[in-house]
Amino acid sequence: MKVIALKTPMIAVGQELRPIINQSIKENFADGLPERSVLVVTSKIIAYEQGRLVPTLAAQQGREVSREEERAFKHELVSQESDYYLDPHSSKYDLMLTIAEATLMVNAGIDESNANDNYILWPKNLYAEAEKIWRNLREDFGVKEVGVIIPDSRSVPLRWGVVGMSLASCGFRPLNSRVGDEDLFGREIKMVQVNVAEALAVAAVLEMGEVDEQTPLALVTDSKMVEFMDRPLNDQELADLRIEIEDDMYGPLLTKANWQKGKRNE
Repeated sequence: MKVIALKTPMIAVGQELRPIINQSIKENFADGLPERSVLVVTSKIIAYEQGRLVPTLAAQQGREVSREEERAFKHELVSQESDYYLDPHSSKYDLMLTIAEATLMVNAGIDESNANDNYILWPKNLYAEAEKIWRNLREDFGVKEVGVIIPDSRSVPLRWGVVGMSLASCGFRPLNSRVGDEDLFGREIKMVQVNVAEALAVAAVLEMGEVDEQTPLALVTDSKMVEFMDRPLNDQELADLRIEIEDDMYGPLLTKANWQKGKRNE
């Protein structure tokens, strides 16, 4: 498998990404977008295209505000973007553990890096955005087998550091079920599903970087694990990607947390 991070110009709020994506691909691949490749488009630049930025309280009011005022403003924003959240005072770091888009995440994915005095929210309609980019690539480059992933970064419980994750994907099967296969000793596999989209996102985000690299795109090629599709996932396939808290293997922890309903649930 090969992963190549692609540099782009700085993205402005409201700027259309399609020509930027196409130009970046053309600058790096003389023959255009390769067949059987997966384009990874960071969620942050999609948020810029959608205008999903909220100025900090200090920027809105044009004055210095106390740390407490700014934190209270951000906490309210997090609650609005969450399905469920935990009180920030339950964290020694004054962070909010949240569930949003069926993802356990800190602060509902709201980011302040490369935001220029804004809070960057996750894009809306993530799977629709992945499908839109997928259709554009097929039309603009004439490819048949191509995939798209929209990733972000997250921390992992009990481990320092962040890794990539897939928020949405299109053009390939995100899960590769090995149920029914046999291991090296003939034991039938009962539960294993390989999350292909998640694994590719981890590799791509590593190459794309986290700070000032200005490479919000990556192209993954030569992966033997990707099973391409000629259509988006249907509603049932999308539903099959998610697990209810009560059915999750981490349910004993998640169900005991004092979750509060976020405003996405209203």
